[in-house]
Amino acid sequence: MKSKWILMTALVAGLSATVPGMAQTPAAKSTDQSKSASKTPAAAAAAPTDKDIADAKAKGMVWVNTSTKVYHKDGQFYGKTKKGKFMTEDEATKAGYKAAQEPGAKTAKPTAKK
Repeated sequence: MKSKWILMTALVAGLSATVPGMAQTPAAKSTDQSKSASKTPAAAAAAPTDKDIADAKAKGMVWVNTSTKVYHKDGQFYGKTKKGKFMTEDEATKAGYKAAQEPGAKTAKPTAKK
């Protein structure tokens, strides 16, 4: 009876080693998942609410898009990009962020007169 138990244990161990994902215990999997989730803290942060956006506008804050390295004073992207945060315009420029070119701020090319 004892030899059957040892044989079954060896068989299960051998099968779990050949099937991907079965070699880890559930506790090990959850630990690995928590490590990968902690690598992206910006993604884990909650998006600002409409109230947060209104409060920041009232304080004169800009929305910094941390992935594109630009900041928005207003417009459709203010508080709406996936990765970003509010800060003062002075803090944003000191941190190396550039002002975004808003859609209405395009400059016209001069035309040659004949």
